[in-house]
Amino acid sequence: MILYHGSNVEIHKIDLTKSARGKDFGKGFYLSEDKKQAEEMAVFKSLQMNSIPIVNAFELDERVLSDNLLKIKIFKEYSLEWAEFVFKNRSNRSDTPIHDYDIVYGPIADDKVGVQIRNFMEGNINIDIFLERLKYIKGITFQYFFGTEKAIKHLKKL
Repeated sequence: MILYHGSNVEIHKIDLTKSARGKDFGKGFYLSEDKKQAEEMAVFKSLQMNSIPIVNAFELDERVLSDNLLKIKIFKEYSLEWAEFVFKNRSNRSDTPIHDYDIVYGPIADDKVGVQIRNFMEGNINIDIFLERLKYIKGITFQYFFGTEKAIKHLKKL
């Protein structure tokens, strides 16, 4: 399968130390099967950095996702478990991860979802209201998180 990473730089070698903390699934390298989503992220990043958008493509042998060589977590939809996982990761400001998964696959918390996560994190809404509001958000997009060197080794730059 081909996965895409939207950026403002060409990535020849993935360096996890450059990853930011406080992201949906933790500090790691994020990709999408949706090239359009990666293009939108590249434009967003390039506007922030006054540079040009670049979409990096990587190949992943799908068999890796089911061969038990890596520890993988899959969220097939917005759920209480997903919300709590994202909440914990977004709240984590240390370099110590809150989980030990090599790869996590699940929904992206986009701007609309991000507002709901912020409301939940700040205690403005409870988990039940949070999940109910997520049901009304259209266009769920999924992301792949690669959080370990062991996982990164399975990505081939195209």
